[in-house]
Amino acid sequence: MLDNRRFIARRAARYFKVGDVVNLGIGIPNLCAEFTEKGIMFETENGLIGVGDAATDVMVTDRFCDAGSNPFVPMPGASVFDTAYSFAIIRSGRMAATVLGALQVSARGDLANWATPNRRFGMGGAMDLCNGARKVIVAMELTARDGARKIVNECSYPLTAMQCVNHIVTEQCVIDVTETGLVLKEIHQGRTPEDIQAQVEPKLILADDWTVMEE
Repeated sequence: MLDNRRFIARRAARYFKVGDVVNLGIGIPNLCAEFTEKGIMFETENGLIGVGDAATDVMVTDRFCDAGSNPFVPMPGASVFDTAYSFAIIRSGRMAATVLGALQVSARGDLANWATPNRRFGMGGAMDLCNGARKVIVAMELTARDGARKIVNECSYPLTAMQCVNHIVTEQCVIDVTETGLVLKEIHQGRTPEDIQAQVEPKLILADDWTVMEE
């Protein structure tokens, strides 16, 4: 049985399709690579498309590290370039998707994921990814450790980008961000729509074809 973090990552990875170039953020998003089929290429902001398996023993080098500073072995045919070229790719709209963590997501799909009033984590390339990737997927636990709501009417933390999020994947549910509001698409086995609504500030729209999340 998967822990919550890998459960979320596996579900988020279902949005990828063969041929996609995808960027994975730090934390839960980075785990998506464990649950993807061949033919999906991962990009690192520091300048590589073609992230392969985790490096071990003599294959470990600080030249090839992912967003979480984990060493990896480039895939055959990987492309290496400088950071400026990397961000040109990100900003050009060629990135099929990015998966990011979040501190807050608003009812409109605004994202706050880099700072709280008492702590700054560093924005990194998230601002560019949110505006350049064709699909923005948030992978996070539904609430903060203290139970505070992370899906809110309005973000109170500094924004990363506005109206950028397409999908929110959590350990309890999957929510789509649409023009008419937040649509509850999938619910974890044993949970009810009322359970989810109690932990989310905006009013959710229950999809007519909602399903139970795959275990």
